[in-house]
Parts: sequence; structure tokens; C-alpha cells
Amino acid sequence: MRIRTTVGVTLAGASALALLTGCGAADMTKQASPFANAGGPKSLTLSVQSWVGAQSNVAVAQYVLEHKLGYHVDTVQVDEIPAWDALSQGRVDALLEDWSHPDQEKRYVDDKKTVTPAGELGVTGHIGWYVPTYFAKQHPDVTNWKNLNKYASLFRTPESGGKGQLMDGSPAYVTHDKALVKNLKLDYQVVFAGSEAAQITQMKQFAKEKKPFLTYWYTPQWLFKKVPMTEVKLPPYKEGCDSAPTKITCAYPHTPLRKFLNTDFAKSGGKAAAFLKNFKWTTEDQNEVSLLIADQKLSPEEAAKKWVDTHPTVWKRWLP
Repeated sequence: MRIRTTVGVTLAGASALALLTGCGAADMTKQASPFANAGGPKSLTLSVQSWVGAQSNVAVAQYVLEHKLGYHVDTVQVDEIPAWDALSQGRVDALLEDWSHPDQEKRYVDDKKTVTPAGELGVTGHIGWYVPTYFAKQHPDVTNWKNLNKYASLFRTPESGGKGQLMDGSPAYVTHDKALVKNLKLDYQVVFAGSEAAQITQMKQFAKEKKPFLTYWYTPQWLFKKVPMTEVKLPPYKEGCDSAPTKITCAYPHTPLRKFLNTDFAKSGGKAAAFLKNFKWTTEDQNEVSLLIADQKLSPEEAAKKWVDTHPTVWKRWLP
């Protein structure tokens, strides 16, 4: 989702960036951004991931930067891994919600030093498996993964090939679900809806019909207010249990979400860089804006304005 002054780089463009930075390709990390300072020295570009929480971060940051600090802000919609490549290359100046990508962090922060950490967002993210609460109340033992095979037949869909369906969103998201299903010997098939929006549409339809479903989902997320869901307990997460993704048998961790800046921008971005380092809000703040965008159908700019108008004590703390 884009906000007012959006540079024309979409997911297809992100894929091209990924190809440029692939194994054996020329080192593009020092390449000048084609968008850098497009509107003069008080100009910057923010990366927007495809889920609504990330869109909410960018909407509010952009609104304050433009209306309170006088910057020109462009946005670029980029998937998670290509966003790191674009950030390193200077094609975007900031990534405001990272769900932990240690390989990219080692490459760009530790080794190449083209990306600089910008602190925590203030929101803790958690991925898990969920069933609708109406189903969990009827079958309380479904919330333990050891009992999932007992209910596999109830979660079948035409897409799951005779097995129970575990619904995922986009293959580009952080997911270990195929390995978990295999390693935990579960009679389930991972089926990708294709995007967060498509996944939400399916969950809302299941809920409307009071049908059972098992889904990969995450917090923070506004949909919990509309479709209450209960987490299925997977084997507990322990440090390092996910170090070999193909062998994983544990739950997803709780991850403090973090921000990152292009290193050159971090050094020379002035008040904009300082503001983005200061940008920190709560899960409740993010969900409030997300609900305005996704459920009440306000534009990101309208949602941001409404939130900014009613939370001056929060955003004024971010000003340099």
C-alpha cells in the first residue's frame, strides 16, 4: 500500500534488486540511489513491506516528516529480503519494521557496514499457529500441537490434498511451517494464500461461516479484534532451536521488532535520520492505525493524520 508520493518501484522492482545482489553478481552496495535527494536535500525514501502493520509505521512517520519537519518523503513497496538489498544500496533510506533476518544483518551491518541499526520499534512481534477461538472453545485440546492430527480431517480444504490445511500468507514472509509440519509428523499441507490481504479474506470468510481453520498468523495484527483467535502451543522456543531451518521442531520466538537505516543516510540524514531513530510506539498505537487502514478503509495518510491529531504527546517525543 502506498502513500501519496510513491516512487514507482513495486515488488517486481524489488525482485530486480534481488537479482542484482545475488550470488556472483557485482557488488552494488555502493551504488548511488536513483531516488536520493530527488526533492532536494530534505528528501528521503522509506521502504514499505506488504503487511498493514508495516504500512502503519510508514504512514505515521511520513506524515510527521512531511507536515511537522518539512521533508519530502517517497515510499517504495519492497518484500522483506529485497528490502535489505535496497537499503544497503541506498535505494531506500530506512526500514522501519524488521522481523529478524540474521543473515542479512551479518552481511550488511557487520561485514559491509552499509546498514546501521536504528533501535527498536517498540513493538514485539510473534509468529504462531492459530485457530479461531470459537473452535478452541469447542475443542480445547486443539491448542496443543500433539493433538492436531486428531483434527486434521476438520481442517481439510480442496487445496490441501486430503490433509489438513495449514494456511500461510505470502511465501516471502518468515516461515518454517513446511519444516515444522514434516518434522513434527503432522498430517497437514501448507497452503499459501499469496498475501496478507488474501489470507485475511479467507479467515474472515471461514469465521463468518463458523468453520474451523488452522493458520499461520502473527501479532501485532488488527484482525484479532474482528476474528478472535487462540494460539496453538508448539514445542517451546529455545535459543538456537531454529538455527537449522530444515530441522526445526520448535515454536517461533517473540521478536522485538527493529529499525535499520542506510549507513550514509544515518550519518548525513540530519533531522530525518534523528527522527527515525527516535520513532518508537506501542502495539496498541500500531493496531489503532492498522484498523483505520484495513478495516475502516481510510487511506494511509488519512489514518496517519487521525492518529497524529489525537496523540501529540507521543509523536512530539520523536522530534529531534
